[in-house]
Amino acid sequence: MKSGVRALGVAESYREERSILGGAVVKATGVVDGFAFETCSVGGLDATAAVESLYSSLDREDVRYVFVAGIAPAWFNVLDLHSIHEATDRPVLSISFEESPGLEAPLREAFDGAALDRRLERYRAQPERERITVNDQQRFVRSVGLDAPTEKVVAAFTLAGGRPEPVRVARLAARGADRLLETAETGP
Repeated sequence: MKSGVRALGVAESYREERSILGGAVVKATGVVDGFAFETCSVGGLDATAAVESLYSSLDREDVRYVFVAGIAPAWFNVLDLHSIHEATDRPVLSISFEESPGLEAPLREAFDGAALDRRLERYRAQPERERITVNDQQRFVRSVGLDAPTEKVVAAFTLAGGRPEPVRVARLAARGADRLLETAETGP
């Protein structure tokens, strides 16, 4: 992959009712090339729209991939990767860092009725996780619209360890923005 190829990484930092989504545009070389932020509700179903809005606000045609940390940020605010792909016209990769049996059981514990049904429907519509190895670390990736080998794309943006730079930097940015907002709300 060429060193100038860029990806948008999206990760979150949340507390109580609000989640900050940080977006970081990062080149395959690791050079950070832009930031954007959005919010979504904790326990809601608006994270997909927030990711789409974050991408749109950047107005960056040079971004080639969208990486998101996990499939359900902000306490089960399940992402619709197909919708994000359609809105961005970019391959979308959801990366998780631990093996798990999936979210169906936790969703059933946290929700019931129509709220559970909506989340299960969205969750079940997502692609299956693919286990890959990057820098000797296991990762689990769901992807939509990807026409290259998953492992190759993730490895191109993973400079050290097993966390792709776009997601790592986005997580740091989201945490910083969250701390700033907390300080603004509560005072120094």
